[in-house]
Amino acid sequence: MAQMNAAPQNYPERLVKLGGHEINFHYDNETLYISPKEQLKDYPQKLTDRLLQYAESHPDRTFAAKRNAQGEWTKLNYSDTVQKAWHIAQALHNRSDLSAERPLLILSGNDLEHLLLSMGAMLAGVPFSAISPAYSLISQDFDKLKHVFDVLTPGLVFANDGQAFANAIQCCAKPDVEVITNSGILGNTACTPFQRLLDTPVHNVQDHYAHLDEHQIAKFLFTSGSTKLPKAVPTTHLMLCANQQMLLQTFPEFEDTPPILLDWLSWHHTFGGSHNVGIALYNGGTIYIDDGKPVTGKFDETIKNLKEISPTVYLNVPKGWEELTEALEKDKALRNTFFAKVKILFFAGAALSEAGWNRLDRIAQEHCGERIRIMCGLGMTETAPSCTFSTGPHVKAGFIGYPAPGCEIKLVPSHDKLEFCVRGQNVMRGYWRLTEHQQNQVFDEEGFYRTGDAVRLVDESDPSQGLMYDGRIAEDFKLNTGTFVNVGTLRNKVLIQGNQLIHDVCVTGSNLNAIGFLIFPKLQACAAYAGLKLTEHSAEKILQHPKIQHWFKQFLIEFNKDATGSSNRVAMLYLMTEAPQLDLGEVTDKGNLNQSNILKKRSNLVDALYSKVADHALIIRIPTLNN
Repeated sequence: MAQMNAAPQNYPERLVKLGGHEINFHYDNETLYISPKEQLKDYPQKLTDRLLQYAESHPDRTFAAKRNAQGEWTKLNYSDTVQKAWHIAQALHNRSDLSAERPLLILSGNDLEHLLLSMGAMLAGVPFSAISPAYSLISQDFDKLKHVFDVLTPGLVFANDGQAFANAIQCCAKPDVEVITNSGILGNTACTPFQRLLDTPVHNVQDHYAHLDEHQIAKFLFTSGSTKLPKAVPTTHLMLCANQQMLLQTFPEFEDTPPILLDWLSWHHTFGGSHNVGIALYNGGTIYIDDGKPVTGKFDETIKNLKEISPTVYLNVPKGWEELTEALEKDKALRNTFFAKVKILFFAGAALSEAGWNRLDRIAQEHCGERIRIMCGLGMTETAPSCTFSTGPHVKAGFIGYPAPGCEIKLVPSHDKLEFCVRGQNVMRGYWRLTEHQQNQVFDEEGFYRTGDAVRLVDESDPSQGLMYDGRIAEDFKLNTGTFVNVGTLRNKVLIQGNQLIHDVCVTGSNLNAIGFLIFPKLQACAAYAGLKLTEHSAEKILQHPKIQHWFKQFLIEFNKDATGSSNRVAMLYLMTEAPQLDLGEVTDKGNLNQSNILKKRSNLVDALYSKVADHALIIRIPTLNN
């Protein structure tokens, strides 16, 4: 989910084609059904049909590029990609034990070998699954990786670096599982070199590909695991093609101008791997693989790349936009290349703060003399991924817009919320290897996927005005007074209003007498605000600084100014000195908090927050009125 806020109207908007947003809707008792008036147009049977199409029509156009060890761009055009992918496909097809029951696992990150493997696997009809490198390189116990191996029972594993991934593979893979690395070495032992796949003569795999249909599983994507262990989503060619056609009809600009992307977003996530790579492939565009990330020490690479590559559409998470906005303000050369061709700025994954949105909008207006359209929507792994887009006239925080062509929406009352349910060709038919009983809980009697997300209408009397995001239903709880607390709304408000010093927040208060926050601060920003150096002071020292204490006390006071009662008034917060831990299940590799696990693992801190101790250095309380 993503958000955006109102922008000044004093500049014209850079011309960009957008699909319509007219909808049909009707009520059945209290349940609201919404569908777009525009029908979904024809789409190819398999996503790789587009790869073959563009290899014929635009063979020399760059499909993908990545910098090599010398810093130069290594490029794959459509013709080269198809040629290499057929050799890989044949190599995989020759391994007769590979199937949906024994798929290909790709453990390393975004690179050209990963891309070629994924294309070859789809041509061979061998499902693949890109797995978060964090499960192999950051985790100490490999628990999530072991879970992935147990769920998928892979028959083949690839990692680009046989040394870096050796411990994880040797710990999790069974002895009979073949391993491929670029060097042909895994730790201290020999394995299959990637080049051997490229050297495989092509003979019968093309005939095999011709007999694959749209129901063939292209890949398995794992959910983020923000509430439970990650689940495997079988993602078919039908789901991918239908969703890319939805995107094309929403952004017909892609058909007129093949998109150019510079993208760092990980391919083991649906945003990067299905949405963004799919946009380039489906529309005959180009994706430049960015080795940068919006984290300390890696964002300079993104800036370097953006000074060379002018994207036509730029997609990022809010953290990435925050870093880029700051760089754009300081660097004219960066502004010149970034704004040269871009027509759409798109974000997803979290809320973009009002301050961040306004800064970005102001930069675009001052540099270009026109506004650049900022877009967002609602999507998920289970829907490949898109459901709605903010194509309408509203530009405000939390607006997620309208259903895309081919996507039916059903809003079902749940407590005092509306659960967002969805049906369409882009929606999975069920999680991999879940029992029938478990699957029945995922879909309702009409076949709608129950997302667990909540939405509300912009105007309760007029559904045609579009939808607002309203948090997650499962996160909500009641105070011991019976008062219902909307966690998603509170959390979004914290991240928007406290963006300067707050990285994330866990909301407390279930079966207790008041709402509280476990705050995960931005320690670097806190240190700078206090005039301290992060490297010279502990987290406790920084967070106990009078300036920081005063800032958070004022934050609570401001937060409560428009509170209407105990359901949205916050009495206290606890400043966390330790970031949420991946191995403890407190955070997903995507960075999403697992609220329930944090509350379990840090129950002693929650107890301290609600105790009567008044002089705790990291707890800030303010007086509240009883209700």
